Amino acid sequence: MGNSVFLQCLTTRTMPTPATQHLTDKVILGIDPGTNMLGYGVLHVRSRRDVAMEAMGVIDLRKVGDTYLKLGRIYERVMGIIDSFHPDEMAIEAPFFGKNIQSMLKLGRAQGVAIAAAMSRDIPIHEYAPMKIKLAITGTGAASKEQVAEMLKRMLRLRDEQMLPYLDATDALAAAYCHHIQSGRETPGSTGPHTWAAYVRQHQGRAGGVPTAPQQKLLDMLKQKKQP
Repeated sequence: MGNSVFLQCLTTRTMPTPATQHLTDKVILGIDPGTNMLGYGVLHVRSRRDVAMEAMGVIDLRKVGDTYLKLGRIYERVMGIIDSFHPDEMAIEAPFFGKNIQSMLKLGRAQGVAIAAAMSRDIPIHEYAPMKIKLAITGTGAASKEQVAEMLKRMLRLRDEQMLPYLDATDALAAAYCHHIQSGRETPGSTGPHTWAAYVRQHQGRAGGVPTAPQQKLLDMLKQKKQP
């Protein structure tokens, strides 16, 4: 079935001192979901204008043949990233609703597994549409992936050797940076759901307005978890 490949670029983390630490100091994990190539990016936000890349990379699953094995690898790898960088929040790109139903289903599965990993560590989840991420980074929702990557390189002052050949990584970093921007201008409903329970409620039933059986089961489990 093959093995997944884990490729990332790391930067040296400078721990904040009492003199430099801000109330806004936090780590944001960005995820660009995919079952063949999943991108991730980690931002360290010390203040509104002091933002640095901690890491970005991809989980290459092209050599993994079994669909469910791919999902298992995604969960394991994302959990490893979470446990390595201890993010305070996750920003994840929403699947693009195109004409290819099978592609949509695969992306939705990958997104759900990444969200489940964050949920297991009680990390707030924020979902952003691809066009909103592009708009936040470049000023236009029609920007190409290359334009997004180039703008991030400038904003985060990244060197050429820090840029990976996979645009999935910069897309994930863009999701994290988009959330950083939105956090400074939050209004009710301006971002996606902040918790898994809220995510399920927001997406329940889609057309029918009632939870599906799996969604209701998950909501019941979450309610039981909160009970002493």
